[in-house]
Amino acid sequence: MMIITDSASDITKQEALEMNIRIVSLKIRFSDGEFHQNTEEDFSVFFEKLAAEKDLPTTSQPSPEEFLELYEEAKDAGEEVLVITLSSGLSGTVNAANLAKQMAEYEKIWIVDSEQAIITQRFLVQRAVKMRKEGKGVEEIVACLEDLKKRLTVCGMLNTLTYLKKGGRIPAPLAVLGNALQIKPVIELKDKVLVMLGKARGQKGGMKYLWKEFGSYEIDKNEPVYFGYTSDKEIVEQFMEKTVAEYGLKKYEIYPVGGIIGTHVGPGCIAISFAKKGKL
Repeated sequence: MMIITDSASDITKQEALEMNIRIVSLKIRFSDGEFHQNTEEDFSVFFEKLAAEKDLPTTSQPSPEEFLELYEEAKDAGEEVLVITLSSGLSGTVNAANLAKQMAEYEKIWIVDSEQAIITQRFLVQRAVKMRKEGKGVEEIVACLEDLKKRLTVCGMLNTLTYLKKGGRIPAPLAVLGNALQIKPVIELKDKVLVMLGKARGQKGGMKYLWKEFGSYEIDKNEPVYFGYTSDKEIVEQFMEKTVAEYGLKKYEIYPVGGIIGTHVGPGCIAISFAKKGKL
């Protein structure tokens, strides 16, 4: 079974090799050309460039042809294909994957709109890889992912309002005032799109807001909690250590976030993701 995801999962080239999956890249373009992110070092360079640039880079979805090339390879091998894409509320990547399926005229292709991004998209991909290793069939894996994706939540605290201003999401005077007052926006990926949960004063206030949100759900402790960060690992390590101690977490991981979502949230962002309990 060929498993394909896109670069919004922030899975590096080396990790993809180790997991035996394929990555189709969304494009990031700065004023001086396209930026490729294949390693964690590339993520760091991205945020350095982001801070230096006046305007935000543009991001765009992969072409159907990029998916088609992989589908044809699988078709020639008689191999099943599972595609796990960035949320359709954030990108048309899933449409490109579906269009390529029509072009391939190959029935053994299953496409899952993850309805997620970054660490929760990664979580779904890693689960699919684990189940494939256990010998599970593609339909069983898809059913699991469809259940899981509805129970996953990812929340984040932005370090600055600057990138919301650059993206035209808030007025410039509000960003200047908010940064002066150390206002930290708290966001969540909800119903396929990023929404503002609220604002906190200072980093500690932002962390408290995330803990409040985390504590408001009935967490499925059989699933790991993932922590994510843009450019500043030290901040999220502190947040993770306190969260682990406070909530007695046994399963948790920490991962960097790259430029696809990083373009819009900027450096110094921290995130937490978890699975809510399913309905009995």
